[in-house]
Amino acid sequence: MTTVLPDREAVLVRRPGVRELQPVRAHRRRRALELSLAVAVPLLLVLLWQLAASSAWIDDRVYPAPSTILADGWDRAAAGDLWPDVWATLRRVLAGYGVGTATGYVLGLLMGSLPLVRAALEPLLDALYVVPKLALLPVFLNMFGLGEGPQVALVAATVFFFVWISTMSAVIAVPAGHRDAGRVFGASPWQMFRHVLLPASLPAVLVGARIAAGVAVLVIVASEQIAASDGLGHLIFDSRALFQNDVMFVGIVCVAVLGVLFSELVRIAGRLLTPWAPRDRGRGQS
Repeated sequence: MTTVLPDREAVLVRRPGVRELQPVRAHRRRRALELSLAVAVPLLLVLLWQLAASSAWIDDRVYPAPSTILADGWDRAAAGDLWPDVWATLRRVLAGYGVGTATGYVLGLLMGSLPLVRAALEPLLDALYVVPKLALLPVFLNMFGLGEGPQVALVAATVFFFVWISTMSAVIAVPAGHRDAGRVFGASPWQMFRHVLLPASLPAVLVGARIAAGVAVLVIVASEQIAASDGLGHLIFDSRALFQNDVMFVGIVCVAVLGVLFSELVRIAGRLLTPWAPRDRGRGQS
């Protein structure tokens, strides 16, 4: 609150507000508002969808009501028909994500730290980066044959580029003053990495890893629609071909839930690994 005193020279007096006087209470109210909005908006859309299907505003044979989708998903889960596809997709995502993250981080660290390595490899990797990753699926099929190999390789290749770019950029962006301070104190290469490069670059690296988590789910679903006999992508594509739209939407909902949970898991792991980094999503510090 600002008050202007009646005088020849205007004096502005700023009085502390609720955020300054009661920061904990203000933070809790802000978090409650954010959580309410996060729940209310999707819930409202689902209710509108249910109303549209119940009132015959849309063809429920093509767009089944959420209640129908929920009931069908519950029945398939209770019968054990849904979990094999969920596990197949999750298994491929985790394996490909682990391989892609590890290789992308190591190479990004080397290219960010060693200019000659960056000069030698960056043009080639830039050219490969712009190739649509699904276009590589026939190559991986020729290399690994049918089975898990092509699916895992495709996810790993996709994740690799996101993690590589974020890691290399983060290492390059470490301020020169940080490096100079390490050299002044006689830091060895390992100490330079452990105490300078790692803490300074890790927040940006984890942002790239979180983006890669969501993209990994998208890629595996697209891949399973083309070259797989199980998984959520295969479930979606096969049910669409059989005009089982309620099953198709069950698969889509499972993919959405899986993507959100995987991305949130990476975000939580990032917050635990980097407590010094600013929190994302506009959330204030508690």
